[in-house]
Amino acid sequence: PGENETKVNLEELKTSVLYSGPVDPAEWVGLRKSYPLLVYLRNNLLMLAILAFEVTIYRHQEYYRCRNNLTAPVTKTIFHDITRAHLDDGLVNCVKYFINYFFYKFGLETCFLLSVNVIGQRMDFYAMIHAFWLIAVLYRRRRKAIAEIWPKYCCFLACIIMFQYFLCIGIPPAPYYPWRSGNANFNSNIIKWLYFPDFIVRPNPVFLVYDFMLLLCASLQRQTFEDENKAAVRIMAGDNVEICMNLDAASFSQHNPVPDFIHCR
Repeated sequence: PGENETKVNLEELKTSVLYSGPVDPAEWVGLRKSYPLLVYLRNNLLMLAILAFEVTIYRHQEYYRCRNNLTAPVTKTIFHDITRAHLDDGLVNCVKYFINYFFYKFGLETCFLLSVNVIGQRMDFYAMIHAFWLIAVLYRRRRKAIAEIWPKYCCFLACIIMFQYFLCIGIPPAPYYPWRSGNANFNSNIIKWLYFPDFIVRPNPVFLVYDFMLLLCASLQRQTFEDENKAAVRIMAGDNVEICMNLDAASFSQHNPVPDFIHCR
């Protein structure tokens, strides 16, 4: 670009995708020559093999149950004979219970930790949006109230990760974006913070991994909220209802049905 067309200095232009070397427009639509082809497709073949292995296991289990007149378990757990009543029967049963129902009991807290991790890893405009959503969810306090807003939170995560995916792809190779023009008051740090597509400071696609992990756990937590309303699941895993409605710590002991092993003397 000319001197008046952009405010980017020469050192930054040398690192730009457009000016550091020849650009193949076909790569923007996913077409690229690769040799050998098997090395290029190995990750795709691995995913297909894992999916085929998963389908084979589920089909085999379904066929085995139909042949032996067995019913499918209520919960998809590893130890089917472990329930909430076995939690205090020893360390082994305790470990088995949490292998089965750890996310059922602590999935919401895990989602909060992952949300804080996304904010700490990104530290940009979208991290600020995640922080506002985290404050809005925590403001509800009650688990039932959080469960009511949780589908909207999952919808937000799904939409924002798709939007950021398109930002990482950007537009086809072109001279520059509008925020790189001579009249725009944007520098590389602001563009990086706003997560704008750019040919010089490209958006970091690793951030989408953190967002995806949060979306995955949030989707599992949404399923957990639905399972909490099923009587069969509550019998097996226990309920997640607050033991004290007024959140008074002094009255926890008289409402808590679990034996007190610390002050039992």
